[in-house]
This record gives sequence, C-alpha cells and structure tokens, in this order.
Amino acid sequence: MQPDAGNHPAEAEGPRRVFYFNGGFLRQRRLRRIMELAGFPLRLGLPGAKDAVAVWGHSPYAKRGEAMAARSGAALIRIEDAWLRSIHPARAGGEPPLGLVMDHTGAHFDASRPSDLETLLATHPLDDTALMDRARGAIQRLQEAHLSKYNAYDPLAPCPEPGYVLVIDQTRGDASVRLGGADANTFREMLYYAQEDNPGARIVIKTHPETAQGQRAGYFGPGDTSERITLCQTPVSPWALLEGATAVYTVSSQMGFESIFAGHRPHVFGHPFYAGWDLTEDRHPLSLPRRGRPLSRAQIFAAAMILYPIWYDPYRDELCPLERAIDTLEAQVRAWRDDRQGWTAHGMRMWKRGPLQKVFGRHKPVVFRPDLDLNRRHMVWAGKADLAPQGAVRVEDGFLRSRGLGAELVPPLSLVCDTQGIYYDPTRPSDLEQWIIKRATLRPDQARRAETLRANITALGITKYNLGGATPDLPVGHRILVPGQVEDDASIKTGAGDICTNLDLLKAARAANPDAVILFKPHPDVEAGLRSGHVPPETLAGIADAVLDHADPVALLREVQEIWTMTSLLGFEALMRGLPVTTTGAPFYAGWGLTTDLGRTPARRSARPTLDGLIHATLIDYPRYFDPVTGLPCPAEVALERLATGAIPRPSPTNRVLAKLQGLFASRAALWR
Repeated sequence: MQPDAGNHPAEAEGPRRVFYFNGGFLRQRRLRRIMELAGFPLRLGLPGAKDAVAVWGHSPYAKRGEAMAARSGAALIRIEDAWLRSIHPARAGGEPPLGLVMDHTGAHFDASRPSDLETLLATHPLDDTALMDRARGAIQRLQEAHLSKYNAYDPLAPCPEPGYVLVIDQTRGDASVRLGGADANTFREMLYYAQEDNPGARIVIKTHPETAQGQRAGYFGPGDTSERITLCQTPVSPWALLEGATAVYTVSSQMGFESIFAGHRPHVFGHPFYAGWDLTEDRHPLSLPRRGRPLSRAQIFAAAMILYPIWYDPYRDELCPLERAIDTLEAQVRAWRDDRQGWTAHGMRMWKRGPLQKVFGRHKPVVFRPDLDLNRRHMVWAGKADLAPQGAVRVEDGFLRSRGLGAELVPPLSLVCDTQGIYYDPTRPSDLEQWIIKRATLRPDQARRAETLRANITALGITKYNLGGATPDLPVGHRILVPGQVEDDASIKTGAGDICTNLDLLKAARAANPDAVILFKPHPDVEAGLRSGHVPPETLAGIADAVLDHADPVALLREVQEIWTMTSLLGFEALMRGLPVTTTGAPFYAGWGLTTDLGRTPARRSARPTLDGLIHATLIDYPRYFDPVTGLPCPAEVALERLATGAIPRPSPTNRVLAKLQGLFASRAALWR
C-alpha cells in the first residue's frame, strides 16, 4: 500500500527550496527526513519569492519564519505533529514523531482562516468505499490497541466508576485554544454547563498528560474539585475513559475528536477542526459558510488521519500509509507497556542474556539475578519455570525466529511472553489460546493483514529457522512428510500424548497410509548432534521410503501432499501453505477444526477460527518482534523482511565460540537450552 497523496502538492508544483528559522528543526533529524521524503527538504539561508518557509504551527518561534516569509514573498508552510505521535510527549523526552501535518494554507486549529484539512473536509468526495473501509478498520485498531497521540499509560489502569460526565482539560495558552476562539473563561463556562446540563451527575476532569507530568499548566486544578467534581490525573487510556463517560465536554482537545469514534457527540466550546460537520454539539457555532457539510465518522477520520498527514516508517526509512504507522506505534507501545517496570529474568543461559537485554531492556535494564524490587516483573524461560516465582511470565522463541538454530546460539527476532502458560503446553491455557479464540471473528482489515502476511511468508519461503538445505529427488506417489522432532523437547513431554517418539510417529503414518510415500525429515538440532531424537537407519526399512537429511523444509512443502506430525511447528507452516495436516498430539494449532486430530486436544479449544484467524493470533498478536537493524520493537512484517533479505547481524564472536564448544559437549544438551 502506497502512502496517501492527501492534499500535498509536493509532487506537482511544490517549491524546490524550503527554509527554516527555528532551531528545533535543526535538532530534529526525523522531522527533517520526513520533510525531505515528502519533497520539501529543509535548508538554512535566505528565501526568495519562489521559495517557502517552514514554521512550527503558531508557536512563539514561528514569528521569525513568518516575518522572513512576509519580507521575501515566500510561501509559508506550517508544520505540526500528526495525531499519532509517540509513547511520551515531546517535552517529556518523547521519541521522534511518526508523522507530520504540513499545511500550505493555514493551520488545522486556526478557525479564523481556511486550512488544507478544512478544504479536504469541505470538498473531497470522501465516498470511496475502500477509503471508508480503511477508516473504519483503523478506528477499530486504535480502540483495540488503546492508541492515541501520546501513549504512556496502562490500558488496564483503573478508571473512575462508569456513569460520569467527562470534561477535558488542555494546556494553558496552547495555540489550539487561543486560535480556536477560547480562553480561560471558556473552560470555566464549559465546567459550568457540564454540571448544569447533567443535574446530579458526577463530573470527571481529565488532566492533560503534559500537565500531569508537570511540564505545562492546565486550566483546572485541585481547587476546582468538590464532592461532585474530581480530577483524573493518572495515566489512563483515553479510550477506556471515554467508554465510561455518559457525555463529553471539550474546548478543542484531540480527545474530543477521539470521543466521536467512541460513540459520543461531544459538546464543543471552541472551534477545533472537527466542529461544524454535524458530529458535535457546538456551543459557540462558527458562522462560516466553508463548514456545515454533514460528515460521517468514517469520512472525518479518513480526511484527518489518512489523507491529511504524512506518515513515516522508521524501519524502511520511507513514507507510508496510516496502517503501517499504526503497526509501528502498536509494536513500540506494547514493548513500553510490557517493559516499563523492568524485568527480573530467571533461568536464562548466558548466551541468551544479551539478546534478551536488547528486546526487553530498552526502557529499563533487565536484571539477571534475584531482585528485591517488588515493582519489577519476573520472566523465566518457559522450560525453567520452576526457577522463578509463581506468576512469572514464561518466555520462548517465536515462530519467525532467525536465520539459524537457537541451539547454535543464533539470537531470535521474535519472542513470546505468556502470562498463563506457554503455547506448546496443552495441559493448561495459554495467552495464545486466548488470542485464537478472540480471532475466531476477524474484521476485514485484520483478515487482509493476515492474508497478506501468509502470502508473503509462502512467496518468500520463510520458516522458523530459514536454514535452507538440499532439494533431493523424491519418489513418485502420494507423498506424506513426517517431520522429526527433538524427543526430549518440552512440546513432546507436555503435548505429544501416546505417540511420543519419531519412530512411533512413522509407524502410525505408515499403518494409516500403507500405499503412500512416507518421507522422514529429521529435526535440524538432531541432525546437528545437539539434541535427542535420532532414528537408526536400520529401523526405518519398510516404514519410511526416504530419509531427507539436511533437506530444505520449504522445498519439501511444495512437493508433498500431506503432513503427519506429533507437535512440530512444521505442521503450522504446512497449514499456511494449504496442506492437509494430521496431528497425533496437541500442538497449539490443533483442536480448532483446521487439522485432522488423532490425539487428545483440550475441550476448551471449541472456537472455530479461519486459517487467517489462526495466523493473526499466532504471528501478529502473540509474539513480540525485534528489528536488529534499527534496534526497535517492530511488527511481524518487518521481521519477515529482515529474514527474507538476510539484513540481520551475524552472531557475535563470543556466540560463535560457544557454538563450537557446544558441539564438543553435544551429549550435555541441557547446558545449552
């Protein structure tokens, strides 16, 4: 999906040179890069009449640029952060912005004159079905992931008891207040009418994040509280707060805009861009003929969030559509919410600690020793759960892992964190099971994303380890691939059931399919001599028609008609490629109606997701991904691209030495797990 054209004339007749006179532009590399990619590279110097001057909104620092533009006759471009920015506010040391709004005619919050956004809202047809579907899907994604402009809050943090009237505070003197036709008296008036319109109702005033963090004053404070009026200064999800409100009162806050998509018709006392389109109760209506067109929620969202901003993809260093910006923010916010308290890690081998620190220690370093800090969370490698306190989060490799084996100490690009159990253990519920149940029903945008991911995985030939290998000639006939497993692996111990050895699995496949061509592919760790599960060749006579040592699993999946497995991940990879899969155990993908299950699967797996629902839960929702190129948390699609292109740093020299030592002590494999 290409970036949206919006209302920006860069490709057509945009100015060749854009000058700036604000030191903030010099310091913000990301801002300059976005402008450059949009066709407006920033430079220092003196503009001419054919040039343009960029200024930051209507900030005090914009006056120098405005004066230079007026003096030279240059065009003026007003820049602001887009409505999905970062985890923290910029003043709190927030991350670089994920997008900008670049307005050539005004500013979206200045109601005294038109802006590019207002023109879009007034004149764009906003009737394209695909665009409206994108808008509705994005609204639902933001709500589900609890994403807003700033995101330093816990979605599960307690909100006031539902049934309150929500009054939204803003930062004192902000340009969106001043140029939205409001002042301190407007906020007093709003609070008065919130009480007058709703007799006896509780009033909750939501403090702005920058006010709560002590960076900027707001219009309300403790002196405004009473038995009926309370302040909400804690970092809670705007979406959760809006869900509990019976009415919303705002001057010009972005949260008033979000309240529209939470089902409210907010009472608006200023003149924000979202007022005047028949979606708000405007207490001081604008007498502007350029507004008044009735819009739907999807239409105003499409204009303000899809067409108007410029979104940036930090992994690929390019402009992108809104959906990719949401992918980025979702991955980074999830990591912050998981890791902000810090982790104490248990049962982690030495070689794993560096990669774990990169993935989980970005916001607060991981501690690998018993820690008395009760505010920290605890994690443990899933197979070593007895080494950690009860309730520790279990960690394991994800399903798009690396180019090389974990047993060879190759660090992972994906890890899963499970608060209930772990995906390979069917004896107890897991977070993955909950995700699969949730994805039994997919929205159209979720189905498209999972379908696209599946198509790319199969087209690029990606598997968990991406080892490559030989592509041997295969016997003719109905070919059944039987992937070997590590026989002392935890997935076998907990989920294999009655058939728990590679030889028994082969015998079962042959007994059920006497005329088929049975192909046995040993597990890579077993082939490398690192784990147990070897089947002596002399025992395979009459059972397996061929033993495919060091074969490429992707190539094999293209050449076989069926898979038989105990609990191997190769069964899931075969499902993604449309192959019938028979399981004798209870792997995470069994029991949902997508496989032929000969073993005992948990009765709790009663949901019936589509294949795309299973893929969305397994590859998008459940794992966390790490981009080794940028060092950032990333969405599944970026990890897939890194695996496909090989743009992955090689293991360190220390890891390579450890891998060689491991080969010398292969009989003591437990040391390396």
